[in-house]
Amino acid sequence: MAITDLFARRASLARSVRLLAEFRFEQSDPARFYGALAADTADMVAQLWAATGQSPAGQTVLDVGGGPGYFADAFAARGMSYIGVEPDPREMHAGTPAQRGDGTFVRASGMALPFADASVDICLSSNVAEHVPEPWLLGREMLRVTRPGGLAILSYTVWLGPFGGHEMGLTHYLGGARAAARYTRKHGHPPKNYYGSSLFAVSAAAGLDWAANTGALIAAFPRYHPRWAWWMTSVPVLREFLVSNLVLVLRAPETAD
Repeated sequence: MAITDLFARRASLARSVRLLAEFRFEQSDPARFYGALAADTADMVAQLWAATGQSPAGQTVLDVGGGPGYFADAFAARGMSYIGVEPDPREMHAGTPAQRGDGTFVRASGMALPFADASVDICLSSNVAEHVPEPWLLGREMLRVTRPGGLAILSYTVWLGPFGGHEMGLTHYLGGARAAARYTRKHGHPPKNYYGSSLFAVSAAAGLDWAANTGALIAAFPRYHPRWAWWMTSVPVLREFLVSNLVLVLRAPETAD
């Protein structure tokens, strides 16, 4: 069984439309938006893991950039142990204790994870790589802490896709600095995701090249697209504009005897 087979069965057009509708609430009702995203993400991770022939129940998930912990309950509902890592104290405390649910939370940078080598079963990073200046250092750290045979799942927003500018909308096609300045003039305050400090231009090609060079890449697909549109990932240039959010699935290499 291919690693994506179970998840691909659920990657329908109806799912894509449902998730797209939830994106409208990211700023106005984050609990609603992140709750829906958490459920979908936990399903994706559990299905990718199940395709390895092992049950997700009892596995430890390290969520790099987990924010206030909206994902904790979603993973707990699937019998998985959740550890959230978040560097920003404001983000970490944005949710209520009830929203954080049952999990362990650590304040730390994803580019220097305070965990031992090979210490978790699954390391997840959901929409974080575009917010750090060294996304592939983040990726290397994720692989480092994942046990041999475990999965590192790195998902990020592609800069030239329609959501690359985040709350700045399509104005990011004018350039990141111009988009940020335009947003500031219009709203009277800078965007949360400020280009050059908390938002960076990360391409699909760069992620695929990095992942291929690790020798650990086992799958790459557009996170929110229906299965019949996954072919876009393999087409240079086109994927930068249409993939929107790229998922890289890596299996941590077995250690040599």
